[in-house]
Amino acid sequence: MIIPRVAGRHSIPVISALLLLGSVSACVPQDTQATAAIAADPAQPSMASYDCGDGARITVENLGPAVRVIDTDGSSLELPAAPASQNSRFGAGADAIVIEGREALLMRGKHTPLTCTR
Repeated sequence: MIIPRVAGRHSIPVISALLLLGSVSACVPQDTQATAAIAADPAQPSMASYDCGDGARITVENLGPAVRVIDTDGSSLELPAAPASQNSRFGAGADAIVIEGREALLMRGKHTPLTCTR
């Protein structure tokens, strides 16, 4: 087995500095693209209409700790934030809506989930 020779008296400080740099970089968030996308998302309006395809539309009214979803036929559904600290996920029982930017995913009971865009 060949043991490599240390390159000189400056090797130990350089190695120590690299180890320190590696441990400090572990403390910095690495997913800067996701962080930038979150910051770029516009705030949810107090009321917004979404096109769900095939002529289906929903209107989402932001009530603060809950949202009211009004369907094309006029039926409405009020969903609390889930968990309570959320401002993009709302649900109760088998019904839920997830709002991300200009898209909303609506899930109602045993119906096929609808992907809707503002």
